[in-house]
Order: sequence, then structure tokens, then C-alpha cells
Amino acid sequence: MSISPPPGHQQPEDPFGPPVVNRPQGALGYDPYSPFGPAGRPYGAPVSVNALAVAALVLGVLCFLPAAGLVLGLIALRQIRRSGQSGRGMAIAGSVLSFAGIALWAVVLSTGAASKAWEGLKDGAQGNESLSLEKGDCFDAPGGLEGDTYDVDRVPCRGRHDGEVFALVTLPGGAFPGDARITDVADEKCYALQDQYAMDTWAMPADVDVYYLMPSRESWRYGDRAITCIFGNTEAGAALTGPLRGDPATLDTHQVAFLSTANTLDAALYEEPEKTPEEDLAAHRAWAAQVHDVLGEQIEVLRGHTWPAGARTPVAGLVADLEDARTQWKRASTAGDADTYYAHYGKAYGIVDGPTTVTARKALGLASTPPAVGGGEKDEKKESEAQV
Repeated sequence: MSISPPPGHQQPEDPFGPPVVNRPQGALGYDPYSPFGPAGRPYGAPVSVNALAVAALVLGVLCFLPAAGLVLGLIALRQIRRSGQSGRGMAIAGSVLSFAGIALWAVVLSTGAASKAWEGLKDGAQGNESLSLEKGDCFDAPGGLEGDTYDVDRVPCRGRHDGEVFALVTLPGGAFPGDARITDVADEKCYALQDQYAMDTWAMPADVDVYYLMPSRESWRYGDRAITCIFGNTEAGAALTGPLRGDPATLDTHQVAFLSTANTLDAALYEEPEKTPEEDLAAHRAWAAQVHDVLGEQIEVLRGHTWPAGARTPVAGLVADLEDARTQWKRASTAGDADTYYAHYGKAYGIVDGPTTVTARKALGLASTPPAVGGGEKDEKKESEAQV
């Protein structure tokens, strides 16, 4: 027979196992002999890594959104304490790195270092001073004016310098038009604008020509839309030695009035047809008629201006010669054959830039030596360019 133990009596110990302990229901703690751990998981089951701890570590290492990394790290530590997951070390490391990132960003923003870094990045793509050059500025280009130019140093125009800015041309926005298209615009605009800056073409040295600073594909992305038209020396290793500017900012009203008429006539003469009179007489006759009309307008300007006493007689002599040249252009415009055209054409051109022009220029204090024929910019254009 077996006799039940009295109430409250402990069960005899099992010689082959741990003692059985009666624990009041609801008491704190856990059963060390239970098959479940403190978090309610079976012993030996794999422990998962807290995902927020991993995210906090990644954000902390990359220093990206450090505030978010710090918050995620703190939340991860709280979850790990409750769930028993692993990743406590990653959460702590992520929180510390994120806190350091917040401190670093605070220093950067307070000192303006971020703005300076961005400006430095843009300058590296755009070419530092090139985009800040203005009309009338002179500069040195460490790499010269040929090929790519990434940096220039502004210098006084009175001394030696590589280039002098005479015009700025702004391109429309949109997609990058390509190097060839920008070069075409630079050719068209810069050569047309040079006489507005250096009005006295006789004063231009023979070894000076037009160059460009143009946007590159990289600088275009940062908003660079400017073509910078500049004068430079065409001789290898040579430089400009003084300012070339000669416009209303540096000339008097009489000089400007005289040069305006001279340049307008030069522009009309520059439109001479490429084909010879034998090949296309009609085109040459139409051009001669155009020169005749332009010459008449400029004669009226010279007559209508009030010249200083010392220049009145020389200018009057020039006007008389221009009237004779106008007559020859008129006859050339009605020539019946190429030989007749050549006869009037030669007489008309012989008067332009003749002795009376030299005398009038001297009286007005302008350059009085005619440019060399055959080597000037209108006969040979050296189309050189530099990209920013």
C-alpha cells in the first residue's frame, strides 16, 4: 500500500534528476530547470539581431542623417533589453558615432565650411576666376590661351598679360549645345563685337587676335553660360604689353564720332562677295551699291558733327575724297562687265584710307599708320579657343 503524503509535504527527491521545487504561482523569477530561457525562448534556439541596431550602426559609420542614427540606436537598446535580442554593441556604437556626426555637422554649419566646400567644388568645374571676369579685365592664364583653361589670374592691364576681355556673350539655357555649336556662336559674336571695344582698328597690333573662354560640358552643369571674348597675342610665348581698350570709356566724343563712321564703312567693305566679279558680277554690283549707300550716310555724319578747330580742315578734306569714292562705287554698281567693274572698284578703294584719312586721324589724336594689307584680321582669322 502507498500512503499519500500529508498536505504541504515535499515530494521525495528524484535520485536521477534535480529536486522539484514548489514555487507559488505568480512569483518573480524564472524556473532554472524550465526548458525556456528568461525571454521565453527555448534554450539553444538562435538569437536574432535587432534590425534597428544594424541601421543605427550603418548611419553612424556613414555619418548620414546622424540624428536618425542616434534615435535608432537608443530605441534598439530599449528593445534589446526587453526582447533579449543581440546587437547591443552595434546599437551603442551606432549611437556614439551618430552623436559625433551631429557634433561635426554643427561645427561645419556654424563656420560656413559647407558653403566654402561647395563653392570650391563649383570653382573646380567652372574654372575659378574665369566666370568672374568682366569687360576690360586683363589676366594671365597659367596654361596659356590654347586648349583647356581651368584657372586665370586677374592682373593690371598696364603690365604684361596674356589676355584682355572685350566682351561677354550669354548663351541661352537648356541642354549643353556641344562644343562645335558654342564655337560657332563665339566666332559670330566675338568678331562682331571687337570693334566696339577697340574702335581704332589702326591701333591694334598685327600679332593680336581674338580668343574665347567657353563653357565646358562640366561647367555647364553648374550654370556656366558665358562666352568670354578676349584679345591675345598669336605669337608663341608672347603676351600683351598694355591695354587695348579704345571705346567711349577711354576716347573723347570727337574720336568716337570719327571712328564710328570709319568702322561702319569698314563693316560694309567687309561684306565683299567671295566669288570674283568674273564668277558673279551681279553680286559684286549689288555690294558696290550697298557701299555707295553706306558711304553717303557716313558723309552726312562727318558733315553734321562739330569738330574741334584743329580738325575741321582735315575732316573736310576727307569728306571731299569720300564723295569722289562714292561716285566710283556708284559706277561700279552699274558696270556692264568685270573689267569696267574693276576700273571703278580700284579707284574707289584707292581713296579709302588714303592721305586725307591719315591727316584727319593725326588731327584727332588717333593712330595714323594704316594696318598692313594681307596680314590683318579681315584677311586671316585665327580661330583659336579655350574651354573653361
